[in-house]
Amino acid sequence: MALLEVENVHSYYGNIHALKGISLTVEKGEIVTLIGANGAGKSTTLKTISGIVRPRVGTVTLDGEDLSQFPAHEIVGKGLSQVPEGRGVFARLTVMENLELGAYIRDDGKQIAEDIERVFGIFPRLKERQKQTAGTLSGGEQQMLAMGRAMLARPKVLLLDEPSMGLAPILVEGIFETVQTINKEGTTVLLVEQNALMALQIAHRGYVIQTGEIVLHDDAKALQKNETVQKAYLGME
Repeated sequence: MALLEVENVHSYYGNIHALKGISLTVEKGEIVTLIGANGAGKSTTLKTISGIVRPRVGTVTLDGEDLSQFPAHEIVGKGLSQVPEGRGVFARLTVMENLELGAYIRDDGKQIAEDIERVFGIFPRLKERQKQTAGTLSGGEQQMLAMGRAMLARPKVLLLDEPSMGLAPILVEGIFETVQTINKEGTTVLLVEQNALMALQIAHRGYVIQTGEIVLHDDAKALQKNETVQKAYLGME
């Protein structure tokens, strides 16, 4: 059994059928990416996994446990942590306060302090700005903070929604390198990303979603060589 399993999930926004039988798996230790055009259902897939959107049909299982019976805040405690599209930092709180909020489900103070130092090791810029309010950070710094905050929950699976969105090209490469670092340190990652080329370069496997349905699934290197993927998502003719 995979660490994360999404099986035949149908999700709706009112009468709009957003996900039409999505199935995917993420094995422990993997980076798996979900790529697709705007409006294809990528973010809805992550929201459904994390309990923000409830599927009408299908199941989401983490480490063998069906998550459908739990509200979103309890799902965090089960081992899923999401970095939302647009970062979603608490703008009026400091960097340190944002990080501490990431550990709200925990009561192991000494380990929390150690994990904050670990985050500072990955993102030295955050340590420099730990007393600064999050709303005054640059876009790249806010993305670092959102990722660091999610890591403070000690997730089994980290859900990343468009981490490169709105960032200068020089910062994008650094964010993807950080995703690899987090993965190598033991965190499994499900990555939603419009920058398909970069996503497939760091992922182990990938899924392609179109209008709420998975249309392709393969090893990331194979997807990079797939003609349909190259034309539709990698800008190659």
